[in-house]
Amino acid sequence: MISQEEIDALLNGGGLPSGDAPAADAPAADAPSAEPAPAGGDAPPAVADPLDDMQKDALGEIGNISMGSAATTLSVLLGHKVSITTPTVSMSTMAAIRESYPMPYLIVEVGYTVGIGGNNILAIQASDACIIADLMMGGDGTAPPSDLNEIHMSAVGEAMNQMMGAVATSLSSMFNKKIDISPPKVNLIDLGTADPVTEIVGTDEAIVKTSFRMEVDGLIDSEIMQILPVDIATEMVNSLLNSGAVEEEAPPPPPPPAPAVAPQAAAPPPPPPAPAAAPQAAAPPPPMAAPPPMYGQQARVSEGIPIQAAQFTPLATAPVQVNEANIGLILDVSLQVTVELGRTKKSIKDILELTNGSIVELDKLAGEPVDIHVNGKYLAKGEVVVIDENFGVRITDIVSPEERAAKLQ
Repeated sequence: MISQEEIDALLNGGGLPSGDAPAADAPAADAPSAEPAPAGGDAPPAVADPLDDMQKDALGEIGNISMGSAATTLSVLLGHKVSITTPTVSMSTMAAIRESYPMPYLIVEVGYTVGIGGNNILAIQASDACIIADLMMGGDGTAPPSDLNEIHMSAVGEAMNQMMGAVATSLSSMFNKKIDISPPKVNLIDLGTADPVTEIVGTDEAIVKTSFRMEVDGLIDSEIMQILPVDIATEMVNSLLNSGAVEEEAPPPPPPPAPAVAPQAAAPPPPPPAPAAAPQAAAPPPPMAAPPPMYGQQARVSEGIPIQAAQFTPLATAPVQVNEANIGLILDVSLQVTVELGRTKKSIKDILELTNGSIVELDKLAGEPVDIHVNGKYLAKGEVVVIDENFGVRITDIVSPEERAAKLQ
C-alpha cells in the first residue's frame, strides 16, 4: 500500500521516495533475466523438423490416395464399408508415441523391395485388429475374440498384405515407376511396456507420423498410424514431385534419333557408280554424265510401260455351301457329352462347412429341363429319366443351327 502523499506526488509529476525506487526497479531488472531462462530451457527438448510445409502436404496427399485404395480393398475383404479419412502429418519419435498411446497395438512392418528402399510401419489398435480378424474368419464383428491367437494373426496379416499391396499399386501410379513390397511382419506389442517397439527406427529418432481415422460400418471408429523414417518420407516426396518432370523429359530423346536416321537414308546415292561399269564396256563418254539424273531416267523409262488399275473380284455375300459328302470321315470321332443339372455359388466359409449329409441348393427348379452340352457347347435341353438302374436324359428341345453356330463362334 502507498500513502496519500505518494499518490499526490505521482499525480503532480513527481516520483516515489528514493527508498522505494529500488523496490520498484527490482522487478523490472529481474523480469528480463527470468524470461530468457525458460526460452533457453525449452529449446533442446523440441523435435527437429526436417520437412517443410510443402513436403508435409505432399505426404498427406500420398497417404490420402494410397489409403483410399487400401480402404476399397479392405471393404471387399471384410464385406463391410470401410472409410479412411484425410490424414494428419506430424513429426514425432517412438518414445513420444509410446507415451501418447500406452496400449496394445498391432505393429505391421512392411518392406519396399522395388522402387523405394526401406520399410514403414502401420499401427492398428489391438481391439480393432480383433474385429478385423473376426470379420476375416466369417463372423459379423459383434463378438470379436478377446485375444489374437495364431490363426487370427494370420487372418489379419493377410488383410494387411492386401491393403499394403493396394497401397503399392497406388504409389506406382503416382510415382510413374514400379513399387513392390515384401510380405508384412505382424506383431502384437504393448506400447506401454515394450522397448524397443521396432528395429526399423530408434526410440528417440525423428519419424514422420501420419494419422488416419478408420471407420468400418459401425464396428470400428478408431485411429491408425503410418510411421515412416524421415529418409523414406523424403524419397516419397521427391518421387511425387519429380514424377511430372520425368514425363516432360521423356519426349525430347526421340528427336535425336530422327536426324541420325536421315543421313543413313541419304546414303543410297552411292549406287550410281554401278552403271559406270557400263560406260567402261561401252566406251562412249556421254554416259558418264548420266549417273546423276539416273532416277529421272528410271521415271522416263517407266512412262513407256503400260499401267492398268488393279481390279478385284467382289466378295460373295451368300453363305458358303459346305460339301457334306465326306462327313463320314469324322463320324467316329468321340465327343464329351455333359448333362448339367444346375449350378450355385458358395463362399469359402460355406464350402469349408460342408460335411456328409449337407444339402447344396441349385439354381434350377424341380422338374425344370436340364442342359445338355457337347464338348462344353450348349446343344439341347432334356428331362432326366431312369432306365433300369441308370440315369438317362430324354431330349426335349435341340438348339437351332444358327444358335449352335453362334455358340461355336
